[in-house]
Amino acid sequence: MADGFIQWYREDVTTAVFAEQVEIFSEFGIRLIHPNKNAAVVLDIEGDDVPMSQEELGRLIGRRFATLTFNWWLTADSNVIDTYEAVPVSRETQTLWLDGLYPDEVQRVESAVMAAATRLPVPTRAVIVDRRGISDPGDWDSIALWDGTHVPTSPDHVLALDSIAERIRRAAPGLRKEDTGGRRLSRLVPLRDPAA
Repeated sequence: MADGFIQWYREDVTTAVFAEQVEIFSEFGIRLIHPNKNAAVVLDIEGDDVPMSQEELGRLIGRRFATLTFNWWLTADSNVIDTYEAVPVSRETQTLWLDGLYPDEVQRVESAVMAAATRLPVPTRAVIVDRRGISDPGDWDSIALWDGTHVPTSPDHVLALDSIAERIRRAAPGLRKEDTGGRRLSRLVPLRDPAA
């Protein structure tokens, strides 16, 4: 089972794309609406489930005034916790926690995020995949939000603006660059398959 995260950095928060993200995730069998509760499930400060409509959750995210934590559902019993945070410099982050997922579920979540990162009109700055949770999601803020140079550890997979990806690749020589076909994004993957 996984114990890691996917950290997704975006800019230009003036465009609300939550409904489109929900649609893309559903193509990978990941739903916002719980199959039995017929509602989105937001976690309150105590960690309790608060049922909410997709539209209401989208409006809260669109206001960009607070951190929100909610669930994506792979099945009625298997979920991914997503923490959304608006960043004051007109950027936003989403941290999708992979804890407790099986490798095939992790791959589905990773594929859904990568598809959304390349298809949504809001520009992606970076997607950092750390399947083992070796680093902390916030460790990546310096390079992905503020154009810093500190790279905490070699991630499992990166999709980032060319300039960010190049700084990560220089600091993590165990990664190689793959062609993404445009949108100013570069993909970095391990030189060797970690499963081999």
